[in-house]
Amino acid sequence: MALDPLLLEILACPEDKGPLLYFPDEDSLYNPRLHRRYAIRDDIPIMLIDEAETVDDAEHGRLVAKAEAEGIRPTFDPGESPSGGATA
Repeated sequence: MALDPLLLEILACPEDKGPLLYFPDEDSLYNPRLHRRYAIRDDIPIMLIDEAETVDDAEHGRLVAKAEAEGIRPTFDPGESPSGGATA
């Protein structure tokens, strides 16, 4: 089951507060800036920094290339706040 689109609109990395890439077929959310992957278990994103997986350069390249090839967009527009309002 895919994550609720409304949930995806507000999800952000707990460390840098930036948008994430959502890979539903891999049950994960990925922060390409920090090379950090957050697991999704039983349709619940595990957004704990201590439980995140840091990926190596090869895996980072694979995930970024996959996102580009599949048109995967960040969880929210970086020009907007996670709540949907424009940033100042």
